[in-house]
Amino acid sequence: MKKFFFTLLVAALSFASCDNKTATPAAEGEAAATETVTGGDIAYVRVEYVLAESEIYKTEGIALQEKTQKAQNSWAQKEKNLQLEAAQLQEKYQKGLITTADAQKQQQSIEKRATNFQTNTQKEAQTLDEENYVFQNRAQDLIMRAIKEINADKKYKMVVNSASLLDYDKSLDITSLVLAKVNELYKAEKKETPAKKK
Repeated sequence: MKKFFFTLLVAALSFASCDNKTATPAAEGEAAATETVTGGDIAYVRVEYVLAESEIYKTEGIALQEKTQKAQNSWAQKEKNLQLEAAQLQEKYQKGLITTADAQKQQQSIEKRATNFQTNTQKEAQTLDEENYVFQNRAQDLIMRAIKEINADKKYKMVVNSASLLDYDKSLDITSLVLAKVNELYKAEKKETPAKKK
């Protein structure tokens, strides 16, 4: 699920004018070393790394993943229980342990619960999809705003996602700058939100 979640988020961000490179534990050292980007026409950002290390993901993204996984596990268990109940009813009927009328009543009851289960599951899935969509948009917005602030002086003519790069100079990596700015913007956003509620 985590890989799926990242894939969705990275796919959404690939349309943006920012850059992404698959993050590795060794990349942390590289991020610190690249803070001294000297400038040039092009810079790149390892978007997946920014997403994985950002405060928005660590606080909200992980919680949303866990909520989604919990819901999927619950749906799978409920579906399994309904299938088991239907199989047990069939077995009882075939052994002649219940009448045809009782078997039909119980079958109708199972079918009704299955229909309700499908309806409720679809509603829950739609709600989770919407929450994931909003989260992805918020994360993308933070990254884009961070890049715009970092490049406010037009130091770079282009900032790209490293996911699409085949070869590049590590001195053009502004990932650590973007991550720091994303976290700064997210903290400011969190401070503003409670104030708006008052």
